[in-house]
Amino acid sequence: MSSLSIAFSPCPNDTFIFHAMLHNRIDTLGYTFTSHIDDVESLNIAAFKNTFQITKLSFYAYLILKEHYELLDSGAALGFGCGPLLVAGEKTKFSETSKVAIPGDYTTAFLLLKLWNPGIKNIVVTRFEQILPGVQSGEYDAGLIIHEGRFIYPDYDCIKIIDLGQWWESKTNLPIPLGCIAIRKDPDTISHKDQIELLIKNSINHAKLNRDDSHSFVLDHAQEMDRKVVDEHINLYVNDFSVSLGETGNRAIKALEDMAKWKNIL
Repeated sequence: MSSLSIAFSPCPNDTFIFHAMLHNRIDTLGYTFTSHIDDVESLNIAAFKNTFQITKLSFYAYLILKEHYELLDSGAALGFGCGPLLVAGEKTKFSETSKVAIPGDYTTAFLLLKLWNPGIKNIVVTRFEQILPGVQSGEYDAGLIIHEGRFIYPDYDCIKIIDLGQWWESKTNLPIPLGCIAIRKDPDTISHKDQIELLIKNSINHAKLNRDDSHSFVLDHAQEMDRKVVDEHINLYVNDFSVSLGETGNRAIKALEDMAKWKNIL
C-alpha cells in the first residue's frame, strides 16, 4: 500500500472532485492519502518548498514550478465562461491607480490581470473570501474575484469592470486555464503519476453519477453555503477538461505560457 500527501482547495469543484477517492467510494488501487485543504495561494506558496506530493496549483504557479512539478491530465479547472472578474464598488471610478485586492501573487487571476493591464500597480494580496467584503466596506477600490465570487458579487454592491475570462477567450478562442493538479517530480512520487490520474478521473466520474454523495463534504468546506451557488460552481468548473485536458486544454496552457513569456512576465 502506498500513502501519498495530497493538497487541494476548499472550493466546491475540488472537494467534489476528490471526495470519492478520499472516502473509499471508488477502488483506490491500494493507495491511501493524507489530505491538506487550504486556500489556493497558500498551496502555491507551499509548492515552492515542495511540501506536498500531489497538489492543486494555479496555472501561473505551475508554469513557474515546471522543473519541480508535473502536470496531471485530470483534475484541472479550465473552461469557457469561468474566468476571474475584476469588480469595483458601485460608486467607485476605477483607474490604474485604484487599490485592487487580488487573491495571490501566483494566481492565474493575477497573471491575467497583468496581461490585460500591466499598468495596475496598487495591489494588495488578500484571501479570496475576504475580497468582496473588503470592496463593499471601501477598504479596497476594486477586487479580483475567483471561484464562487462570480455568482455573488452583486450581493456585495459591486459592479463588473471586466471579465478576464471573456477577454482571454476573445484573444485566443481557447478555454482559460485556471488551476491544475500537479505531482512532484521526485522519483518516489512521479512513478505514481499514471495511477493517480486514473484515480482522479474515476473520482470525478463517481461524483458526477452520485451528486448527493459528496454534498456534505463539499458544504463542510465551501465559503458560500447556498446550495444553488455551490451547484452552479461545480457545474461550471468541473467539466470535460477536468476529466482530461485533451488537445484543446493543452493548447490553452501553451497559449497562456507563450503570452506570459511574450509580455516578460515568465
